[in-house]
Amino acid sequence: MKRRGKIAASVMCAGFDQVMDYVHEFEKYGIEYLHVDVMDGTFVPNLAYGPDFVKRLRSLTDITIDCHFMVDRAEEKLKWFDFQPGEQVSLHYEGTCHIQKCLDYLQKKGVHPMIAINPGTPIQVLEEVADYISGVLVLNVNPGFTGQKIVPHTIEKTGRIRRLLDSLGHSDVYIEVDGNITVENAAKLYAQGADIFVGGTSSIFREGDLGELIAAKRRAIGWDI
Repeated sequence: MKRRGKIAASVMCAGFDQVMDYVHEFEKYGIEYLHVDVMDGTFVPNLAYGPDFVKRLRSLTDITIDCHFMVDRAEEKLKWFDFQPGEQVSLHYEGTCHIQKCLDYLQKKGVHPMIAINPGTPIQVLEEVADYISGVLVLNVNPGFTGQKIVPHTIEKTGRIRRLLDSLGHSDVYIEVDGNITVENAAKLYAQGADIFVGGTSSIFREGDLGELIAAKRRAIGWDI
């Protein structure tokens, strides 16, 4: 069967006043994940989405929460969000001295733990945690802000991560990509082995018919529509 990618819609791109309007539309179009960026102003120079927002969003939709945790001392803050079984949470290797403790915490809650890889993060860090993660979030831009252009080498880097995971016996560990995932870039990253594609201002949050924008992205990631 042909591999079909999934879409994680980035709620940060909706604006507070439009979030639920978009969420209802995403439900209609079968979007698989809501990508929520949590930023503490320290790990990245921006602030966004605390635990109250995440908990409220969870209560208003059945779309799975996909949380990108851009914070320092993640081991202290994970418990604030009451993550639920089936949700997925991406942690930066550089965001905690206790990455194993954090991954264990998420696993025990039935959450899918993921490691986020910045453009400059060596992929070899995955060798130390591959046995304890469900996925890898590959950052195709430096984290913290929307509207950036893709860092070109991260396309090929995605393929290297796929091959590394396979060589470690973890072909089941999926890859999510985030940052300037245009239709064109989505197609390139799909060819490199990516499975989940964050949709932001360069794809689904832009001028045009939302259904057509989503369909164009799906065609780029293996859907025959």
